[in-house]
Amino acid sequence: MSQTETTVVTTEDRVLPAVVYGLYLLGLVNGLTILVGLVVAYINLDKAGPRMRTHYDFQIRTFWIGLAIFLSLGLLIGISAILSLVLIGIPFLMLFLFLWGAVGVWFAVRCIVGLVYISQDQAYPRPNTWLI
Repeated sequence: MSQTETTVVTTEDRVLPAVVYGLYLLGLVNGLTILVGLVVAYINLDKAGPRMRTHYDFQIRTFWIGLAIFLSLGLLIGISAILSLVLIGIPFLMLFLFLWGAVGVWFAVRCIVGLVYISQDQAYPRPNTWLI
């Protein structure tokens, strides 16, 4: 009698990284779910396989880069708003508000590109990039 070996092929769970991307996108509207997504990413970082770990690394990096840029721009917007009382800050205020919106678009595009890679069951190719 011969025994047949059965091999179980496990696939990495793609649901939680996709949920984190969704929470990040929803957070552009309400802000709070971005923090929930960050916590989920940190909790699952060590449990993830190599492909999904690239997504968690990318998500965590996206949060911290985005936060640093948003806080910096927020400070510059505040200073420009004060300076706009004497008219010198109006062009700077307009510029920094435009950049604030551009960073929001950058954040959303990073999340959408990550979702595309997850839907194709691929690792994120460049999780340490500043761009996309």
